[in-house]
Amino acid sequence: MTKPKSSALGRVWSRWMSVPLWLQIVIGMVLGIIVGVIFGEQATCLKPLGTLFVNAIKMLIVPLVFCSLIVGVTSMQDTGKMGRIGFKSFGFYLFTTAIAISIGLLVGYVLQPGAGLGLTLAEGATQTAKAVPSLVDTLVDIVPTNPIAAMASGQILQVIVFAIALGIALVLIGEHGKPAIKVFESLAEAMYKLADMVMKLAPYGVFGLMAWVAGEYGIDMLWPLIKVIIAVYLGCIIHVLGFYSFLLRGFAKLSPLQFFKGISNAMLVAFTTSSSAGTLPASMKCASENLGVHKKISSFVLPLGTTINMDGTALYQGVTVLFVAQAFGIDLTVVDYLTIILTATLASIGTAGVPGAGLVMLTLVLTTVGLPLEGVALIAGIDRILDMVRTVVNVSGDLVATTVIAKSEDELDMAHYNADTEQSAVLAEQNIALETAAENSAKV
Repeated sequence: MTKPKSSALGRVWSRWMSVPLWLQIVIGMVLGIIVGVIFGEQATCLKPLGTLFVNAIKMLIVPLVFCSLIVGVTSMQDTGKMGRIGFKSFGFYLFTTAIAISIGLLVGYVLQPGAGLGLTLAEGATQTAKAVPSLVDTLVDIVPTNPIAAMASGQILQVIVFAIALGIALVLIGEHGKPAIKVFESLAEAMYKLADMVMKLAPYGVFGLMAWVAGEYGIDMLWPLIKVIIAVYLGCIIHVLGFYSFLLRGFAKLSPLQFFKGISNAMLVAFTTSSSAGTLPASMKCASENLGVHKKISSFVLPLGTTINMDGTALYQGVTVLFVAQAFGIDLTVVDYLTIILTATLASIGTAGVPGAGLVMLTLVLTTVGLPLEGVALIAGIDRILDMVRTVVNVSGDLVATTVIAKSEDELDMAHYNADTEQSAVLAEQNIALETAAENSAKV
């Protein structure tokens, strides 16, 4: 007696669902290219699969960013603990994120990864980015006159500003704000889950869009994707070894070499897991045991960085946004560049911990400057490769901020910082013993 076909299909489906999502996306991309090359323009019939995926991502943008930003801001409710350290951390992370996306834009401008690809917009769309007002008008217009209308029309900058302002207000009203905060926390969790559900559609959406692109334009688009990977990795190396070393040496008077030796374990975990949150335990261990940062600093600054610091993702946005603009032959203005920097910097507050955060954030930035979201499909297939290195940058940035702030607060054990690995382990055990003794005496 033969087994029914449904049983065999069920086993195949179970095996497919057990494959990691990033690998499913890569498989979808490769199959899409193969189908597109074989069937040519006939493969354009698969484009609706990709359109559904893009529309689902569009559906997420406003509620996801709004709820996540409020949760990110209100997570710093403990003003007594936050105080000066909180403002230093917040300012530091936003500053380094703005520098990161600027480096990404510079690398993308110099290397031109999408130049000559020659993709065309959908029928009826124009070949230039949407009209953008002057810089002064842009800065004035980021404050919405009607927040609901801003959400309905997808005015992302206005939504971001309103969400941050509302989050600060909820913190300032104390106990009265806690019920509303719980509601937004619940909504944010629901949006994270919805984002996870939408990202499960990514392999099929990427398959459809890549089949359309390959059928329409052939395999000439593969070389630009390799250039994107090179550009992102180069930008990340410049940011970590160049900019972070400058901050450590110039502002904190610390040895960058000693710092990178101390965080090497966390960097390896970040590269292999592609998760800033998953790397947090390793980051905490490196900060206290290898760098000599006091736990009362690292226990606050590192989790905050995991929530709002997205240097690597911001740099990735700079490269990939320019790639999409170049691929579709769209010229960006100076105001567009400044808008990209501002949007990605502010949006970084609310994207940590979201499955597919890089792609969601990319759609947000593309929407802000009027670039076609079809470009997301080109990036999705190589997103895992890019995700590994941008997570390393995110984690390294968290630890740089923690170390620099600890030094400014005189909470960095310099003897510990400059010690070798074995000495650091001994000093770490001594510090833990001293901290435990101090806590016990305080209880008595």
